Amino acid sequence: MTTPLPSDASRTTMTEILLPTHANALGNAFGGQILAWMDICAAICAQRHAGLVCVTAGLDDLSFERPIKVGEVVQLEARVTAVFRSSFEVRVVVRGENPLTHTVWPCVEAYLTFVAIDAGGKPTAVPALAVATQDDERLKANAHVRREQRLARRKAAAGG
Repeated sequence: MTTPLPSDASRTTMTEILLPTHANALGNAFGGQILAWMDICAAICAQRHAGLVCVTAGLDDLSFERPIKVGEVVQLEARVTAVFRSSFEVRVVVRGENPLTHTVWPCVEAYLTFVAIDAGGKPTAVPALAVATQDDERLKANAHVRREQRLARRKAAAGG
């Protein structure tokens, strides 16, 4: 059995500048571009935690709070919130930043589910998450609730 790992061991941050190729006709970030960066940031975090290749299995609901415009900075931060067995949840928070004024604002956040894959291409167990703070404990408890909701939706969609 491997030693549980704290979320700080795999916490991942990324910084991008929003260029015209990342924006729509209004000069705001394409939602899909933000989602792609979120998936990359979360995948790096997942693979750091698992020590294995990990694949995205799902993405929970999300709503964009405030746009990020061309020339502004996109800050992404990912951390593992809970481990189940071979699947686990990663929270990604995205903020916008005006590099001239240093103003920072929330853009979007989401929870992504990843599955660790072994050398044979099969799902495999990952190290447990060490809970060190009350925030860690709260995130873990909420992750288990979200997982139950995801599983219930999947079961209902399958007609069972």
